[in-house]
Amino acid sequence: MKVLAHFTPGRKVLDFVAPEADWLDIRWCAEDDDTTLYRELPEVDVVWHVLRPLSAADLERATHCRLVHKLGAGVNTIDVAAATARSIAVANMPGANAPSVTEGTLLLMLAALRRLPELDRATREGRGWPSDPTLGETVRDIGGCTVGLVGYGNIAKQVETVLRTLGARVLHTSTRDDGLPDWRPLSALLAESDIVSLHLPLTEATHHLLDRAALDSMKPGAVLINTARGAIVDEVALAEALRAGRLAAAGLDVFAVEPVPADNPLLGLDNVVLTPHVTWYTADTMRRYLEIAVDNCRRLRDGEPLAHVVNAD
Repeated sequence: MKVLAHFTPGRKVLDFVAPEADWLDIRWCAEDDDTTLYRELPEVDVVWHVLRPLSAADLERATHCRLVHKLGAGVNTIDVAAATARSIAVANMPGANAPSVTEGTLLLMLAALRRLPELDRATREGRGWPSDPTLGETVRDIGGCTVGLVGYGNIAKQVETVLRTLGARVLHTSTRDDGLPDWRPLSALLAESDIVSLHLPLTEATHHLLDRAALDSMKPGAVLINTARGAIVDEVALAEALRAGRLAAAGLDVFAVEPVPADNPLLGLDNVVLTPHVTWYTADTMRRYLEIAVDNCRRLRDGEPLAHVVNAD
């Protein structure tokens, strides 16, 4: 079975798949290497997909492909309709990256809340002492905050567990009222929360869910964390709110356009903590991804039902 793995492997990845070499022929392709991608697509049975979008035109080249397996949960970077039209199964890995994204969310939350980039820079430049008196006016403990989770899936629930351990009050919102006492409609959650953290997929309904009006309705001095998808937030409106001081800070791992263009207004703000869509990317998540990916290839080989198919009839 031929697999196109659309990412650059490290030694641990190569060691993990080595025992399967007698039946699994893996062709590695860097995410930005379209030459190799287009050469290999017509030959492979399976694509292991990460982030570089797979369009209908790409899938037309995949004439022997039977499965596109997303290494992650969100399949918005795959043209699922085009895959379905070509009888290509699309599968994902719900929950596999949840522990890593949970920790990445807390990393960004703490870094934004505690003004880490600013303090790091001041210390390196010899401006760390005497202490900035505004720290005692602006920096918060998570345990003293109300945190609102927008979306309430695997990752949000793990984030909630950690936050409650730290003493935070945690609210959540989701598509419909789930009957739990801490559920709030989005408008109420935004108004009550000192920190808002996004944990939902990008769909037509969630595109710019946090638009200018929603951002303006957030609690003054609140912090926004986004480890979900960039286009859920109106980035121009967010930059304006941060620049004006209506929001205190943001921690962002995702962006509307990736790689991030140099003229993105968020890049020039000191009160924004940025990472390049990597909160999921740890050795532990990669091991979980590969376990699921190899298992689904084995299922495909043996004629067994595939796991986590999102376009099943």
